[in-house]
Amino acid sequence: MTSRACAARSARPAWNSQIKDVPVPVRKPGWVRIEVRAFGVNESEVTTRKGESDAEVTYPRIPGIEGVGVVDEADEDSGLRPGQQVATMMGRMGRSYDGAYAQYVTVPAGQVIPFDTGLPWDVVGALPEMFQTAYGSLTRGLDLKAGQTLLIRGGTSTVGLSAATMAKEIGATVLSTTRHADRADELRAMGVDHPVVDDGHLAEKIRDLLPQGVDAALELVGCTVLPDTFGCVRVHGTVCFTGALAGGWSIPDFTPFMVPSGVRLSSYAGGATDLPPEVFQRQLQAIAEGRLKVRVAKTYRGLEQVRDAQADVESGTTPGKHVVLLDD
Repeated sequence: MTSRACAARSARPAWNSQIKDVPVPVRKPGWVRIEVRAFGVNESEVTTRKGESDAEVTYPRIPGIEGVGVVDEADEDSGLRPGQQVATMMGRMGRSYDGAYAQYVTVPAGQVIPFDTGLPWDVVGALPEMFQTAYGSLTRGLDLKAGQTLLIRGGTSTVGLSAATMAKEIGATVLSTTRHADRADELRAMGVDHPVVDDGHLAEKIRDLLPQGVDAALELVGCTVLPDTFGCVRVHGTVCFTGALAGGWSIPDFTPFMVPSGVRLSSYAGGATDLPPEVFQRQLQAIAEGRLKVRVAKTYRGLEQVRDAQADVESGTTPGKHVVLLDD
């Protein structure tokens, strides 16, 4: 029995990937085999394809840090049954073991989130990684509460858009950035209260709106702008470093005195367990009822279109999630 997969063959050469038939993965005890129906395409998978990921990634490798589908096989005592709808994401999936760019994937049972929805697979496929990252950042990273103000730096990214809708559901006032003034309406459509054009110098603009600064800031752009983000936050407010869309993961010659007095610095790099099944189910219901908006940039059909999906993710011209839909 074979499965089709899109595999990165080795590090370095661009587009060094191929579609091929591989054996259906054998499930280990404590793991779950999932028949994949859809998966999101992410910047980290572009990095894996290029051979620019950290040493954790070994080749050849089937990428894919997230996927949705149905249970194909699981331990009897796992609480999961064949045919049950499930999502999975993160961990070392697609990096040190094969990921979701395939018809079948096996993952640890603790990394599986069951759900029940009538939403289309391409919509559900857009959600796991960005919902987990956004929800984990807002809850574990920032402990965001109703009535607080939140700045999202990197607001038109998939995580940024998800964080905005979730923060509004929590009851926060949301300020969110874009580098292009003509995309401010896109942020407003996602519920953002104050779109802000990011020219690299935000602190003065934020202080014009909120002289004391925001209660919380979600940093998705990176360390290149982190000192400026500090200047947007009130005393006893918190900055959560979650992503580096601009590529800056470290600050040369960092000293703790770079953090303003009284401002807290946190980070988030969690996994599937940070998105409880009941929270994911509640979000799916909110989408179905139109209370929560999800921006799907484009749906691609079949593994053959993974290359196009990664090229579109790299171009960064279309906001929202790029999703590959497999045949039922």
